[in-house]
Amino acid sequence: MHLRPRIVASVALTLAAIMTSLANAQQIRVGIIGLDTSHAEAFTKVLNSHPQPPEVMGLRVVAAYPQGSKDIESSTSRVPAITEKVKEHGVEIVPSIDALLDRVDVVLLESNDGRPHLEQLRPCLEAGKPTFVDKPISASLADAIQIFEEAEAARVPVFSSSSLRFAADSSAVRRKWLGKISQASTRSPASLEPSHPDLFWYGIHGVEALFTVMGPGCQSVQRDTTPDGRIRVTGDWGNGRIGVFEEAAAGKNRFGGTATTPEGEVAVGSFDGYEPLLHAVAAFFRNGIPPVEAAETLEIYAFMEAADESKRRQGAKVTLAEMMERARQQIAAQK
Repeated sequence: MHLRPRIVASVALTLAAIMTSLANAQQIRVGIIGLDTSHAEAFTKVLNSHPQPPEVMGLRVVAAYPQGSKDIESSTSRVPAITEKVKEHGVEIVPSIDALLDRVDVVLLESNDGRPHLEQLRPCLEAGKPTFVDKPISASLADAIQIFEEAEAARVPVFSSSSLRFAADSSAVRRKWLGKISQASTRSPASLEPSHPDLFWYGIHGVEALFTVMGPGCQSVQRDTTPDGRIRVTGDWGNGRIGVFEEAAAGKNRFGGTATTPEGEVAVGSFDGYEPLLHAVAAFFRNGIPPVEAAETLEIYAFMEAADESKRRQGAKVTLAEMMERARQQIAAQK
């Protein structure tokens, strides 16, 4: 009887040693580009926690380059405070992206401004560093296409997503009913930034949730407003399948929605915090397999650009194919 506590303690110490050994053997050094968003601080807090959650064990933020946007005040004003918060977790602040890449294995591209993402990503691709590009992936569909094409050419895995894709309710519906949802409606805040298409800046959250449950295959978009003036975008997936994004009204329950499944209506579009996304990013950094296909992400950004074009055309229907063709023409014109 007197030996049992010793045995238990010995087993516990052995297990702890095994877990520590595994974590050290699989240590992945993470670098952050852009300290102008709360995501950078939130991700660092989880990855550099002690003890680490099992889902992210072995990943640690070791360096960060603070520059994100240079001319969006709501972003640049946050850099000093977020930089100090990140430093508290033992992260080295470096003066350039090149200096960052010398110190890390993988990259979190967290700049809040999508305009510099392509330029910021290119040295990561050249260095062969797998990269998660936080939302918005870019400030144009053309740049988004180039990001994925250049990543493919460099054979470096890259993906982008809103955290809402990995919320429990939307994920469950996708797993069970992908391609079988007849109707869905999601909502999220949709604050605007003049340098980006309207939904890129924040509406991306609700749009990503909509595509999570509907899946790819949207053909056209029409944009109008709700009776109280909020943004509303209706997507036609064909065969009677319709998906709607609405800007959320002020107040509570700003993230959410419903989907009509063969078994009835269910809730979707929740926001479950950053951890589900971070767990997906950690798995991506370990296995190199993007959890979201590039084609679906590009369709999401074509949907949002089509929404802007529909607005310019007073609510006329705009096809995603037209937006993709226009973006490819823009890329060709730059060469």
